[in-house]
Amino acid sequence: MNSQEALNILRAIKDVSFATVDNEGNPQNRIIDVMGVENETLYFLTARGKDFYRELTESGKVAISGMNEKYQAVRFSGKVEKLENREEWINKMFEDNPSMEEIYPGNSRQILDAFCISKGKLEFFDLSKNPLHREYFAVGGEIPKKTGFLIHDDCIECGICKKKCPEQCISEGTPYIINQPGCLHCGLCFEKCPVDAIRRI
Repeated sequence: MNSQEALNILRAIKDVSFATVDNEGNPQNRIIDVMGVENETLYFLTARGKDFYRELTESGKVAISGMNEKYQAVRFSGKVEKLENREEWINKMFEDNPSMEEIYPGNSRQILDAFCISKGKLEFFDLSKNPLHREYFAVGGEIPKKTGFLIHDDCIECGICKKKCPEQCISEGTPYIINQPGCLHCGLCFEKCPVDAIRRI
């Protein structure tokens, strides 16, 4: 798996969740079509009259997530850019997504603007595997965000974390080791450690 392949999953799902924040600081979430993915860049359209458009242009940020039928999930958060050569991009996206003609027939497409995300953070999460599999990617020079838990040197090797882990992704060692790609990030090991040797990344 690489960042392009992860973005391709969002394109294949097509109707995915786009999250923004409104001008009152409230979270908003909508199903939006991914119109294209190319060179680690995701493309989409929206109309200028929509609240979604205003939230995108005011904050400049969006978070996208989707899951396919194989229980593979992708999260992509990043900076939104309005594309120049607007008409050219809109026509290309309509060619690649013919169903748009039914929603915006004829010249009504002129109410749309084209956007892309070429810089952001990606997470791929495969729940079909046992243990599950997670990967992080950076797009456009971003630093990938690391989350989860680490076991530190004050570990007493009691084995409680290993026994409690629902994914069985903790192995013995000095200190014990969490297999990060297989970690659910549930925090059960963190809560059960008797000496607080497990800490959030």
